[in-house]
Amino acid sequence: MGGNGGFGVRLDPGANEAVDVRAALSRLRRAGGLPVAFGGLLTGAGRYRINELAGTETAVLRGLDIVQGNGLGGKAVALSRPLAVTDYSTSSVISHEYDAAVAAEGLRSVLAVPVIVRRRVRGVLYGALRRPVRLGDRTVSAAMEAARELEQALLLQDEAAQLLSVALPQALHEQGGPPSTAGDPARWEEVREAHGELRGLAQRVGDPLLRQELLAACGRLAAASSRRPGSEGDAPALSPREVDVLTCVASGATNAGVAERLGLRPETVKSYLRSAMRKLGAHTRLQAVIAARRAGALP
Repeated sequence: MGGNGGFGVRLDPGANEAVDVRAALSRLRRAGGLPVAFGGLLTGAGRYRINELAGTETAVLRGLDIVQGNGLGGKAVALSRPLAVTDYSTSSVISHEYDAAVAAEGLRSVLAVPVIVRRRVRGVLYGALRRPVRLGDRTVSAAMEAARELEQALLLQDEAAQLLSVALPQALHEQGGPPSTAGDPARWEEVREAHGELRGLAQRVGDPLLRQELLAACGRLAAASSRRPGSEGDAPALSPREVDVLTCVASGATNAGVAERLGLRPETVKSYLRSAMRKLGAHTRLQAVIAARRAGALP
């Protein structure tokens, strides 16, 4: 989601996905005891491109297109389960379309794990040794765990993109439209729900860059509301946690509910809420939410 008409939200899925794949490969090497790891994501119908390498001695594997059903990774994708071979070049259980690249890198024992998001294979991760050794359960389990973490990261990105697709068009319309435009109240409720869910997603994202982009998107959504009729547009200096708490309160959550969502103690939630109310000049939770919306701190 690059250019958004000056909306200031980059949220580049390709860049974020590359970061997540590299993190998964690092975990696979560290936890699985495999010196070589590589992998890539879906690029088209039944095709996966190896774009990330770790511990390799050449670049021969980079850019390699893996077709579903072909080779070790293609078979793992087709079966939707991990597979391993002790000696790639002589294995009788896989086809050998990629032998030249594997041999050029000097790989012998290789495992492949599919990355599955919402029952759809989105990528494949590999780990390898340069000698023919049977890969044990611990190594395979470590590779599967790395794949699961990548699956969660991709799922969060999918959810963020879906939420932004709901929120951005309305916010952009309000931001670029004339001050007299009232907008659709029902659509703004969708924006508010998306804003709250985006802030929640940002707390779960492991990639700092993606977290920063999600929070920036939340800020832009809130800022767009300050252009609506009746908005004051002069936001007080609320802390990120105060905004998180107010976002949850705006959705109807109790203090206990807010604490559970944000992983805080109820007393801490009360402290943030009191601080936000003081800054906003509000005496009740509802007044605080209304004031925050008028000031552009919440959509």
